[in-house]
Amino acid sequence: MATISSTGIGSGLDIDSLVSKLVAAERSAGQTHIDSKKTRLTEEFSAMATLMGGMSAFQSSLNSLVSSSSFNSRKVSVSDEAAFTAKAGSSAAAGSYDVQVEQLAKAAQLGSDAFTSASTPVGTGRLTIAVGNSSFSIEVGEGGNSLANIRDAINKSPANKGVQASLLTDVEGTHLVLTSTKTGANRALTVTASGGDGGLEQFENMEVRSAAQDAIVFVSGYEIHSDSNTVSNAIEGVTLTLKAPTEEGSTVLLGVDRDDTAIQDAAKKFVDAYNSLAGTIKSLSRYDVSTGAAGSLLGDAMLRNIESQVRKVVSSPVVGVNGSYTTLASLGITTQADGKLKLDTVRFNAALAANPGAVSDIFTSSNGVAVKLADLMASKTSVKGELTVRSSNVTDSLVDLKVQQDSLNARMKVIEQRYFKQFNALDTLLAQMNTTATTLDGWLAQTNKRD
Repeated sequence: MATISSTGIGSGLDIDSLVSKLVAAERSAGQTHIDSKKTRLTEEFSAMATLMGGMSAFQSSLNSLVSSSSFNSRKVSVSDEAAFTAKAGSSAAAGSYDVQVEQLAKAAQLGSDAFTSASTPVGTGRLTIAVGNSSFSIEVGEGGNSLANIRDAINKSPANKGVQASLLTDVEGTHLVLTSTKTGANRALTVTASGGDGGLEQFENMEVRSAAQDAIVFVSGYEIHSDSNTVSNAIEGVTLTLKAPTEEGSTVLLGVDRDDTAIQDAAKKFVDAYNSLAGTIKSLSRYDVSTGAAGSLLGDAMLRNIESQVRKVVSSPVVGVNGSYTTLASLGITTQADGKLKLDTVRFNAALAANPGAVSDIFTSSNGVAVKLADLMASKTSVKGELTVRSSNVTDSLVDLKVQQDSLNARMKVIEQRYFKQFNALDTLLAQMNTTATTLDGWLAQTNKRD
């Protein structure tokens, strides 16, 4: 229903302005409460999002550090990478090895006699191709018995798991070429034909263009065979990628060492990630004495508890680790006055040289710092975690506040209509009284004239 108002014709009052001021006065207390609470909840929601983001980012960084491989990195050196390259995992033992590559693994390849062209009919029947111990067959019929048809039938056969057929044209004509898709002596190719007009039998004696063979490599005098040129069954934790045979009688020196630079980088990554979270917590709990500016979560019990738990993990000895190195501080990672960590690379490298196993365990054992912090972050930010629940409660409060605002607006509308009704009635009454007074004045004036 539209509000009916007048301009105060009868009373001379500015009714619209008067009603507006009265409604504003009525609204003031409730609106101030809602606005104040909304500002606080909005700031809290933003703070929760900031904290959640900081903790989630810290957890992501930790996830790449909790594996023991992060603090057991290995590096390799190869005196002649023309022969092979190498990679070492964290399980590789340090050492040096003389390596000789005798031969590379090769894939089998067969080539047919020359035909006039790809469209030349070559015969009908069944063609069976064996790759090692497995085989498949194709049926070649009239109208589909050209060299190109046979190539396509081989490549499209659902049973074909290891052969690539192609056509190669040289000065003599077009050849059907079959190549094993994998290397190794156990993947030799053979072709047999049966049935039909007998024309497919010419493929049974295809020329060996490349014999299937294993790679052979000698490591410190031990002979190793591999069906591929990627050799991972020789030195534990080390993978060799063979490129070319070495010269007869010569060897290539392979060295495996601890990668101190990579391990130090992992420690620095941890420190940087921790300091990023510490900066977020400090920003949310800050207080500037000179300006009175405060962080959104200054004095917040949940934030203090999270900060306390994180600092406890960082400062406590790691259970299960014994000796001189049991804490981050003993590795040269210490807490500064501002709550952030600092890495002393000299002390860290000394600890790494003295006891590399302890360094790894302090970070990545079941009670290690990186592992426990990752678990702590996960527990706080999970679906049922403290931060998630708190954020959900703030959201619910904001929704409830919206309901309160709608209710206040509706109540003010009723009050506004009531005020307009009252003042309009008063204005009408005053108008009537003015009319009566004017009439009375006129009557009195006429009476006085008669007298």
